[in-house]
Amino acid sequence: MTRTRTLGTLATVVGFLAFVEFTSGVLQGYYTPMLTDIARHLGIHDADVNWLEGTQLMLSALVVPAFAKLGDMVGHKRMLLISTALTAAAALVLPFTDSFPIFLIGWTLMGFYVVWLPLEIALIWSRSRRMEGRSSITAKAAGLLVAALEGGAILGALAGGALIDVLPLTVVLLIPAILIVVCFFVILFGVKESPDPTGGVFDTVGVVLISLALICFTGGLSLLRLEGGLVNPWSWAVVVLGLLLVVPFVLWELRCDDPLIDVRMFRSPALGPVFLTAGLFGVSVLGAQAPLSTFARTDPAEYGYGLGTTGFATSLIIGVYLIAMIVGALLFPVIARTLTPRLTLMGASLLVGIGFLLFLPFHDSYLQVVTNMSIVGLGSGALVAALPAAAASAAPASQTGVATGLTNSVKTVGGAIASCVFGIALLNGAAGAVEGTAGSLAGYVTVWIVCGVTALIAAAVLVFVPKAAFTDAADAEVVAAPVL
Repeated sequence: MTRTRTLGTLATVVGFLAFVEFTSGVLQGYYTPMLTDIARHLGIHDADVNWLEGTQLMLSALVVPAFAKLGDMVGHKRMLLISTALTAAAALVLPFTDSFPIFLIGWTLMGFYVVWLPLEIALIWSRSRRMEGRSSITAKAAGLLVAALEGGAILGALAGGALIDVLPLTVVLLIPAILIVVCFFVILFGVKESPDPTGGVFDTVGVVLISLALICFTGGLSLLRLEGGLVNPWSWAVVVLGLLLVVPFVLWELRCDDPLIDVRMFRSPALGPVFLTAGLFGVSVLGAQAPLSTFARTDPAEYGYGLGTTGFATSLIIGVYLIAMIVGALLFPVIARTLTPRLTLMGASLLVGIGFLLFLPFHDSYLQVVTNMSIVGLGSGALVAALPAAAASAAPASQTGVATGLTNSVKTVGGAIASCVFGIALLNGAAGAVEGTAGSLAGYVTVWIVCGVTALIAAAVLVFVPKAAFTDAADAEVVAAPVL
């Protein structure tokens, strides 16, 4: 009876957290069909939409390790509430401004929602510590949360696309903000705090160093996008400074007793390729979202390319893509049992690469774009499900959580860098090709090539992963031992 009562209590907590992840999914799908409308509302170029995506992704890369560490120290529910409150406050700014700088700040701060899933899984793991089959319980709960996330993303994309065609933008932007506020009270009254916070020392120096490095690097990329930025030596100097600042961060983490990021894991023959694959995967799964949306919305009668779709028709493309991701995620464990996880990861990367490269000859019709995105979605879904699991199985037993968190952080960095680069590509040559605010066709071709090639490189990188990796926890821990 005690076990049944405990499982029932945990199931209730998972149910409330599933609503939180559903909200997270809505946020990830809702805005994409209306990015062109947002650009017109703010009076900016389509290429400048990537500023929104890039700054939010960069904030995401910074807050995930920091909030995960703080969750262990002071309580996961507490940090979940703080991140939700920040996300809600930021979302409430968007409907009431037409200033691009203010909108950009609000949009960026909404990136705090990315910490929800890591904190939720940590909370479930903590609350199930005295239960039999703890790993199985946590895995099943995580599966429910991811299903809620993808379901929310699909419904969000469909709802966003439908509403933007019939309602004023202010009203459309207010709806997700209200949902986040509801989410805050769901957590406050429906979720209990994780027991026995671990405490520890927060690596403030590490956070400052990596933040400076990332801000300089992506800030330099943003400067390159400005008029004359590509030939301005100061823009390139800021980019190089960002890269150089990684060195003191690594040196500090190596000597720190309780580091923010255990950089030694990047030298593992099994984990290193997984992290690199996550970064390369982030280029397409995160960095290409805005360009794909704006390409679909571009009027071919005016510019000679694009699909000229409405908001709802664009959301249908996104919905098909997300459904394909769910299918890919569900098929991964089935195929991995027949082949191996390593080969399945390689196959998933190949699907992403093939799907994007198919855009080069086939991008003129709605059916062609949907077909391409379905192929990309199958591979992307498998990678979303597989990369954290692969990192966990290849990591030392004491570093499982750190490894899975790093796949998310590295993927986010890859997406943020790609977003800046794609913004440069879409803006470069657009003014000379046509008059208006649409991105250049050459820029979209660049996006497709970069996404396709990086996915193929990821598949090639995985060839060098030891064959024993990801298959047996005991063997994987030996394989993943850092090379000193």
